[in-house]
Amino acid sequence: MAEARPLRLLALHGYRQSARRLRQRTGALRKALRGRAELVAIDAPHPLPAGAEDDPDGDDPPRGWWFSGPGAFEAGEAAAAPAGLEESLSAVAAALAEHGPFDGLLGFSQGAALAAMVCALRARGDPRFPVAFAVLVAGFASRAPAHGHFYREPIALPTLHIVGDTDAVIAAPLSRELAQCFVEPVVLTHPGGHFIPAAAAQKKAYLEFLERFCPAQGQAERPGAGEV
Repeated sequence: MAEARPLRLLALHGYRQSARRLRQRTGALRKALRGRAELVAIDAPHPLPAGAEDDPDGDDPPRGWWFSGPGAFEAGEAAAAPAGLEESLSAVAAALAEHGPFDGLLGFSQGAALAAMVCALRARGDPRFPVAFAVLVAGFASRAPAHGHFYREPIALPTLHIVGDTDAVIAAPLSRELAQCFVEPVVLTHPGGHFIPAAAAQKKAYLEFLERFCPAQGQAERPGAGEV
């Protein structure tokens, strides 16, 4: 019997990151998923000014998916006039069409928040986003009133939510709040901070979640929500 092809996940980086930086920071995860799933990262459409930690002359500027204020972003801010989201949704739709097919999404931080919005649109039948699931690491729900429509109805798409108990950037309650926006979230807590964990316990949880969508077996019946 032929071995199943790996799942393909479109990967969305965090604010002030880029596709290249996400690839650099997910080496352990990609190794853990080898043969089961592959990550294809894309850049957010909005470049940001270089910070002190960035190479001002480099060809890999930090990027963001949307802004809560002029050229800035704060996850907890109820932004009155958020900017840039539509361009980012279009960028995700274009990547899914041009580089697909993809099975699901993996998002980190602001990328996880964006992925959750894509899940909401997919659950409503938006044909631009043909994905079956998402892995959301250090995610949060946007506080901007203009984005409230994404969360008004429970989102009926399978998700694995990775929550860092000591995350000082996206506090654990924010990630748990996002999980509650979904019909059947699976929540994995780890003792670390703002990063994508890939130790043995997390590897087991990733693989168990992804196994449900293995192409060779078809989509298995979804188990109920729960904690891992």
